[in-house]
Amino acid sequence: MPLLLLKDLPRYECLLEAAREFPDLDPSAAEAFLHLLRASDEAYGINARNMAAHGISAGRFSVLMLLWRGDQVRSKAPAGTMQCDCGPRTPASLADACGVTRATMTGLIDTLERDGFVKREPDPADRRMMSVHLTPKAEAFLRDYMPGHFKIISSIMSALTEPERKTLVRLLVKVQQQAATLAGTPQAVPN
Repeated sequence: MPLLLLKDLPRYECLLEAAREFPDLDPSAAEAFLHLLRASDEAYGINARNMAAHGISAGRFSVLMLLWRGDQVRSKAPAGTMQCDCGPRTPASLADACGVTRATMTGLIDTLERDGFVKREPDPADRRMMSVHLTPKAEAFLRDYMPGHFKIISSIMSALTEPERKTLVRLLVKVQQQAATLAGTPQAVPN
């Protein structure tokens, strides 16, 4: 379901007019916010249709990506560089990484296991824990799916130059940080 349930965004002049009635409305903030939601909806919709055409959901894809290339040795990364945190993971660490409940993650893992994409095994470091691994079927699926997935991402972002993309990332990180701050801080409700 889209985040923004408006087919047409209001013109800036309409936002200015609304600000006269609602003094807390910052027209430029509202305009930027609505365009952010619209762009997110459009990009997500394209991605979701591609995933559906390949029989995968966003949640299941996230789990596969967190597990991707888990059996490969990652110790060859140059000193001081950040390594990808991939590979076998516990259901709890997968839930934390995806920002979902453990029950939701159990459901995702159950369906991935049912479809032959993952397997659960006792964790080699702690036999009381379970580790989740990709199967060869999942590796083959990802090798087939990823080129088209990355082509779609590149196509969506092709409207921007490389410097514009870097600027966009910097700006979106600022918005994400502010949203996280607001989410973690109780907001006073005006009387």
